[in-house]
Amino acid sequence: MKALVVTLTLALAPVPGLAQDFATGLVAYDRGDYAEALREWEPLAERGDAEAQNRLGEMYEFGDGVAYDASVAMHWYRLAADQGDPSGQFNLGWMYESGHGVAQDYAEAARWYHMSAEQGHATGQASLGQLYDRGQGVAQDFEEAIRWYRLAAEQKHALAQTSLGHLYRHGLGVVQDYAEALRWYRLAAAQNYGEAQSNLGVMYTNGWGVAKDYVEAAKWHRLAAEQGDAAAQNNLGVLYDRGLGVPQDFTEAARWYRLAAGQGDAFAQNSLGGMYATGQGVSQDYVTAHMWANISAANGNADAVVNRDSIADRMTAIDIAEAQKRAGLCMDSSYYSSSACD
Repeated sequence: MKALVVTLTLALAPVPGLAQDFATGLVAYDRGDYAEALREWEPLAERGDAEAQNRLGEMYEFGDGVAYDASVAMHWYRLAADQGDPSGQFNLGWMYESGHGVAQDYAEAARWYHMSAEQGHATGQASLGQLYDRGQGVAQDFEEAIRWYRLAAEQKHALAQTSLGHLYRHGLGVVQDYAEALRWYRLAAAQNYGEAQSNLGVMYTNGWGVAKDYVEAAKWHRLAAEQGDAAAQNNLGVLYDRGLGVPQDFTEAARWYRLAAGQGDAFAQNSLGGMYATGQGVSQDYVTAHMWANISAANGNADAVVNRDSIADRMTAIDIAEAQKRAGLCMDSSYYSSSACD
């Protein structure tokens, strides 16, 4: 009888007041009253409202007012997605892409992203573009990536605009066009999107599509670096290190290198090691220098191998062993342990 009641309820025309209940929940959620949002959305979700099912899934995915539970989030996303809700389809795709609450499956992610993207969901379009860009779950196809990126970019989706800029910059799926790359980077940067700002800095540093301008490069790198963009932090460190577009300042260079190094940027890790080796901007310390060069090498930077071995030539066997021990501890702490990393 319970199943029959549910079936009949879903078959009926929408009940007046349901939309208002959803809107009430949305207002509550936006002001941080998750308990009230849950009270409004849960009954709607149980009665088959796809929007409410999707939002309930988000609450469980992010632990908003409920205990985090990826499997419960998956349950609600799937119910919404199966009804054709584009946000639910996108969220379900993301769970498959990220492997949250389900085994990671790029092909399944692509399938759900495609359904969402076909309905005009900008983030679904951008995410599908990324899978084609990377060849994850689908055959790599830059032209198809561009198609989906463009659809999302035209909806002012900053990630898609930035990604489209990358493909124009590198000539992937299109004729290389720095001017077009700049145009898309600028549109995303105007939305304060850090990765786009960082890439604008790269364009000005190298004079790609614009006159080389280190002052302008520093401006864009700083905007991105202050948002936590690791590549921008490293690049800003390089500018301070060399006195390009900013006054030369080794202390400031070391500060930005450390921030980027703490996010796993191998270039910054190697540069930071170099500063400890020379004592520029920091107190000279061969153990810490070796540690950072060793970490950079472990993260795939071939230049760091040479630097690490050069530093080792000036160290005792005991100091090298200490540096190696600290490198392991620092990496195990995800670069947060001040006793190991600094």
